[in-house]
Amino acid sequence: MKIKKILISQPEPADLDKSPYKKLISDYKLDLTFYKFFEVVGIGATEFRKSRIHITEYTAVIFNSKNSVDHFFRMAKELREVIPESMKYFCSTEAIALYLQNYIQYRKRKIFYGSQYFADLVDVMSKHREEKFLFPCSDEKQTEYTKLLDKAKFKYTKAPMYRSVPRDLKQFKLEDFDMIALFSPIGVRSLLINFPDVKESSILVAAFGTSTHAALNAAGIKITIAAPTKNSPSMAMAIENHLLGKQQEAVLVVKPSSLKNSKSSHTSKNTGAKKTKSVFASKTKYKQLMEEKKAKAAARRAERAAEKARKEAEAAAKGGDTTKNPS
Repeated sequence: MKIKKILISQPEPADLDKSPYKKLISDYKLDLTFYKFFEVVGIGATEFRKSRIHITEYTAVIFNSKNSVDHFFRMAKELREVIPESMKYFCSTEAIALYLQNYIQYRKRKIFYGSQYFADLVDVMSKHREEKFLFPCSDEKQTEYTKLLDKAKFKYTKAPMYRSVPRDLKQFKLEDFDMIALFSPIGVRSLLINFPDVKESSILVAAFGTSTHAALNAAGIKITIAAPTKNSPSMAMAIENHLLGKQQEAVLVVKPSSLKNSKSSHTSKNTGAKKTKSVFASKTKYKQLMEEKKAKAAARRAERAAEKARKEAEAAAKGGDTTKNPS
């Protein structure tokens, strides 16, 4: 089956020209449509109080997304709880660590982050087991993140502060697309709610993450492209390798090294294990990155406006020629 149109169940990248999807568009002439399949809704303070969780009783917070950052500080504000300066923050990626600067001053806090996967953060956290961890998250019962934390035997408290709600997708017709790319169980649920007959359709399915794969398997939906793999760490690369006719590889399941080898944490000095990565990033650096993104976005908008004006001018000129020289 020839693939030309793909529905990506995520928002369009802020800078599409620098994203991996740009290569798919330019090299393979693919028509990509980006649309997030769900929206995040905050849980109110009244509902949260029923959990009897008090933020100030914890010494460290785990962040696995920007949503978790936003709703953690929103909840603290609604509860009128003052977060102590001694609080430590553990972020799954550096991007999330930098995002924290929207709420706190870096120089007064300790922030730690993983390199790529949540499993990397678990390794970082293993050197801080004395901390009392709070995990702001969605109201899902269990995720791949909580599974990793449970396996690593961390003492943490799950704090649901928001929930994911499926969006209305009726504006789309599955028959208009050759493939759909999914990234989460809630994305799968949204697909099933909006298109209950999806199993009978001819659309191909690409899925990222073991929890997404599990949700699709439970729904009886065949997965054509499964990621991440060793040679396809991203969805864009997985789609490209499929277009090139490469065989599907085994899905990469990233585990914390502390679970792979329980002795590693006791022999880190002898094995040359990496030290815990902490970051005290400058607010200036973050502002500079944001300003660069805004400038690029403004430039793209200006280019599109100029192109539109040029086409309108050409159309007007042709119309003028027609009136001057009627047939």
